[in-house]
Amino acid sequence: MTKVIKNGMIATDSQVFQGDILIENETIKAIGIDLSADGAEVIDAAGKYVLPGAVDVHTHMDLQSGKYRAVDDFYDGTVAAACGGTTSIVDHMAFGPVGCSLWHQVEEYHRLADDKAVIDYGFHGVIQHVNPSVLKEMKEIAEKEGITSFKIYMTYDFMLKDEDIFRVLKQAKEDGIVIAVHCENDGVINYLRKTYVEEGCMEPKYHPLSRPARCEAEAVNRMLHLSAMAGGAPLYIVHLSSKEGLLEVMKARASHQEHFAVETCTQYLTLTDDLYQDRQEGLKAIMSPPLRKKEDIEALWEGLHDNIIDTIGTDHCPFNFAKEKQAGADDFTACPGGAPGVEERLRVIYSEGVAKGRITLSQLVNYLCTNPSRMYGLYPQKGTLLPGSDADLVILDPGKERVLTHADMHSAVDYTCYEGMKVQGDIDLVMQRGNVIVKDNQFLGSRGDGKYLKRHKSILAD
Repeated sequence: MTKVIKNGMIATDSQVFQGDILIENETIKAIGIDLSADGAEVIDAAGKYVLPGAVDVHTHMDLQSGKYRAVDDFYDGTVAAACGGTTSIVDHMAFGPVGCSLWHQVEEYHRLADDKAVIDYGFHGVIQHVNPSVLKEMKEIAEKEGITSFKIYMTYDFMLKDEDIFRVLKQAKEDGIVIAVHCENDGVINYLRKTYVEEGCMEPKYHPLSRPARCEAEAVNRMLHLSAMAGGAPLYIVHLSSKEGLLEVMKARASHQEHFAVETCTQYLTLTDDLYQDRQEGLKAIMSPPLRKKEDIEALWEGLHDNIIDTIGTDHCPFNFAKEKQAGADDFTACPGGAPGVEERLRVIYSEGVAKGRITLSQLVNYLCTNPSRMYGLYPQKGTLLPGSDADLVILDPGKERVLTHADMHSAVDYTCYEGMKVQGDIDLVMQRGNVIVKDNQFLGSRGDGKYLKRHKSILAD
């Protein structure tokens, strides 16, 4: 059905202007003034912002993590995403069996997501060991599946050593593939965790102490150098959490290093390690990297203001507080790491960022919509409002206030880290490919409406 969105303040990554948007056959037909079409449904957006549908390129739906599984599958998790103004995700695959091919997890994730997701979705591959077959599969999967990014880890059981990281980076450079990296120093973390446990220091407050900011900073620095030595391999640093890590990024920017991008997440812009002081409540915030301090929050906002950081993701990975998180009640090292956030992101970043003057509205669009699409080969289909782009959009009322509560959210998880937070600005309507899928916080879409996204090369690979 043809639709016209009238009188809204249209926000892109470069400007905000009043106008109309004409939608036909799931795409944006035109943007202008006084647009109309015979028989069109008219949606009045006067006094409100019209944004591109947000793109979250860091989620973990249905993640198997050791003996625990994230409680949001691709239905529950994408419903929550949609209600938070996110219309596309690129999900990080979990590790597969020891020695498995890259294709194994591709097939597994299609089984998990296809016919469940309510918004459009893609996948990042995951590399947990390196051999000639794996290096060959990277290109095959990129060409056949449109999976043009793979994740590696510098910690956890399937971490890669520097030699293998370098081999992956050189192959990625040759094939035009982005390597996303979890940057933490594994040796130091393992030493500290073991020491705290041996000393009986097992409460949540020791979690951030076991993964200090310099562990992140050292790994970020090392990864940037490895990428440069590999000829400028396309690199994407996930969930930057600290001032120390940001300083390493700033050094690379100052030296004019190219072909890399940096992500932070909602939680690292809003929450502090004070949450870990409560022995029970602190379990909710156990994630890796951990929450940091107020000065880290302010440094990251400055990094966004100055365009040093490129995107804001969520690292959405929910485990129930009443069940899975209780495994860490007597030992923080046994608590599954991760927290929800896919539904909260747009509201929190608008309120804490735009409404408080830390970033502009166009910067918000850039960090939540346009840049994620550019970094991961979805632009201009996603993340922007242009003729020919998918009609994914959000109508946001800047005058509305809302108190975030778990009771009003749609994830299968039993808590939110933002309980009781008062936010300025709220979502009126979310549209996916021209169809209204959320209105007044009610999900109106259907299971399986989401389309699989075959992605092209990232701008980082140019």
